Amino acid sequence: MDNSAIIIRDNLKEIYEDVYSSDVLHALAHMAPFNVEVKKLMNIRLRRRKERSQNGSRITFLNPETNIAGTNIKVSDAREGNFEGAEIPADLQRQWIQGTGPGAKPNASLESSIRNVAYALLSGADGWMFDGEDALGQVSTMSLDNQRNLKLAIQRSPVFLSVAEEVASQMNSWSRTFFGHEKIQDWKEQLNFTTKIFRARGLHLDDRHLRLADGASFSASIADLVLYVVNNYKSLLASDSSIVLYLPKIQTAEEAALWNRMISALENHLELKDGTIKVYVLVEQLEATYQLMEIRAALGKHFVGYNTGRWDYINSVSDAMAWDSTFINPNIESIGMTYGYMRNYEDRVRRAVNTPDINGNFALWQGGMEPNIPVGSSEGVNASMKKALAGAERELSEGASGKWVAHWKMVHIVRPVWEKTGQANQMGRTFEKLSYTQEDADGLIYLEPAPRTIRGARNLLSVGLQYGNAFGQGMQAAALKPADFFGDDNVLYLMEDMATGEIRLSILWEWLHKQAVITEVDAESGVNEGDVFTPELFSKLLQEEYDKLLNASDKDVYAASKYTTLPIAKSIVEKYVGEEKKIPWFIDLLNINLNNVDLKIAEKRIALYLKLLNDKGERMTENLDFIV
Repeated sequence: MDNSAIIIRDNLKEIYEDVYSSDVLHALAHMAPFNVEVKKLMNIRLRRRKERSQNGSRITFLNPETNIAGTNIKVSDAREGNFEGAEIPADLQRQWIQGTGPGAKPNASLESSIRNVAYALLSGADGWMFDGEDALGQVSTMSLDNQRNLKLAIQRSPVFLSVAEEVASQMNSWSRTFFGHEKIQDWKEQLNFTTKIFRARGLHLDDRHLRLADGASFSASIADLVLYVVNNYKSLLASDSSIVLYLPKIQTAEEAALWNRMISALENHLELKDGTIKVYVLVEQLEATYQLMEIRAALGKHFVGYNTGRWDYINSVSDAMAWDSTFINPNIESIGMTYGYMRNYEDRVRRAVNTPDINGNFALWQGGMEPNIPVGSSEGVNASMKKALAGAERELSEGASGKWVAHWKMVHIVRPVWEKTGQANQMGRTFEKLSYTQEDADGLIYLEPAPRTIRGARNLLSVGLQYGNAFGQGMQAAALKPADFFGDDNVLYLMEDMATGEIRLSILWEWLHKQAVITEVDAESGVNEGDVFTPELFSKLLQEEYDKLLNASDKDVYAASKYTTLPIAKSIVEKYVGEEKKIPWFIDLLNINLNNVDLKIAEKRIALYLKLLNDKGERMTENLDFIV
């Protein structure tokens, strides 16, 4: 396909000529035909979701006698390990702690924005997943700033090195206070320690800056894959570093097979050996847990491991079971990794990675993300750090080869849990072989009794509103807590990304539309044990939590947002939770309102989205401010 088939918005081709290099433009044109396949699979996703809702059918395991769609691999062979997987590269053998966060800041100068990358690469984390998806704001040109900053850092540009030296000094100053000694001895050498990893946006998202010449929106997955790999593969390989991606939101092995074809096509275009690019898969979707070995086989020589996260996965379970009036989640605080369906999900992942492939290769299991950050009162920090260490100890004992942290300050707090083992990883540890019974299937949607309270509802609403507001401000990752705890330093802020807002609103949708029963008396709101969560109660709590944010200090809620993005966030929460037919993605309503601070425009766009969804069963995923 000719380069002219790709249209770049406004004058961004010139402003970001270092990102949109000639090599990148050629690769984008080469990869553009995959755009049709991405759209096709996303339509299949929606159709599958609709049919399950209409038929009241649960997700099931694949027929072992069929081939994985998009491959010539038989399902039964995938489950038995009769496929060629990957050997784990040297710089991925030990990934005790991976940090996660974006490599750019909203509305910031290059010197300020690129500090994010410096903190990451000086943190002491074994790997850092630079996020292009849930934690990266998408206002203005942030996705391009992220790519530029990573390219400059990987190439060790003078601007990055200057910033890194300054950041190292600041990090050591904090370390002296917290640990009693400096953690960075030689900042230039420290920059070589951390494996660089990039999380591309999921197949369900479109890029905001690219379209095809015919006006079609362009897959964000293709854009991110091309921009990161083409801009950095030579520098990474020259420094003996792996090219590593995290792939999010995969639902089926068929989708994994598409990713595999796209990655192989890019490798071929760049004259790289097939399997050069390595990928982790975030298990964030319930359906994927029914197809773990199939996904691993479909990605073949590219696949190195799975990650077990929390928020996105809970959201996917809620969405997949939206049709079932008996499936109602409890307070979000009750749904930890040892809760019912979460425990069974984690168990299947660890068994899948410890199933050998045809060459005896195992894969990695990276545990979940630690959201706590050591900022607050001494009592609050001590309690939260004990909780963080206990979570890490549990994952280590269960077989994880490492975990994530959401802030650089947590790296040296949690990493010693794995350091003391002396083992690079836990690949090949013996677990029971994966089985595919009805009992296994039921376990993946197993609800355990737990509270549903008004306190829980307030927390869900407050955090959901704040994440919608943060999104509009360009911060898809932010340190937040419910408004009732503003000013209480014993309750720490949690560093989370957009997904934590999404699941909170999904649970509220369940409570409202499935008439959830409240399990405790709440005198303040006049709710008794056994009362139903009604539309009137939802509206009352929403207004009260919204008013608390309006009255909050600038520390917790930016004053300027109170008459711009916060009212839009409230309108989106009302629509998402109130709509009878559950909207597939909360982030859809946020995406169509990026860079918009006019509530009337937002309401028109939301109405347009709902009309398209209800009339045609289609999502609106394009940038409404970029029309060809």
